[in-house]
Amino acid sequence: MLSEKVLISLFVLIAITGLYALPVLPKHKNFRSLSGLKILIVATVWAGTTVILPAISQLEVITWNVKVESFQRFMLVLVLLVPFEIRDLKYDSVALKTLPQRVGVKGAKIIGYSWSIIFYAATFLKTNLDFISVGVNTILLLVLLGIILITELNQKKYFSSFWVEAIPLFWWLLIIVGNKYSILL
Repeated sequence: MLSEKVLISLFVLIAITGLYALPVLPKHKNFRSLSGLKILIVATVWAGTTVILPAISQLEVITWNVKVESFQRFMLVLVLLVPFEIRDLKYDSVALKTLPQRVGVKGAKIIGYSWSIIFYAATFLKTNLDFISVGVNTILLLVLLGIILITELNQKKYFSSFWVEAIPLFWWLLIIVGNKYSILL
């Protein structure tokens, strides 16, 4: 049975997702149509679903490391959204005021680089820091910087839809391999 904390958190995440998708604002608009909110809502829901919900279902309290991991996940999702935002620039309504619409493709890429570095720097805030985590996140940082570097307005068909979306899976595999080989050391 789910605890009260998990149910409340789940309800909040479902409500945020509903506000994002359903037309609840005047003139049949949703929160996605509010400028700048789209990527923040997506990153919040992903961090909440992949870090906060599992943590509160297992722990009595949200620890410092869980808070750092939540922040990192939020930053990672923001970085991963940059190639999608750049790809969609030619399709998005000007009223959305997406990141590339506000600062241009070059500016969005610079912000993506900055978010990647912030994601990586947060690794060193954890109290249980180990060599494997640093190594895995260093590789992930290089992948993130590389993917932002090669992101273009006119992307190949599967660039964002496959390669960018595969990065979390690649990260997970790095963690699995890193943990497996750390046992052998």
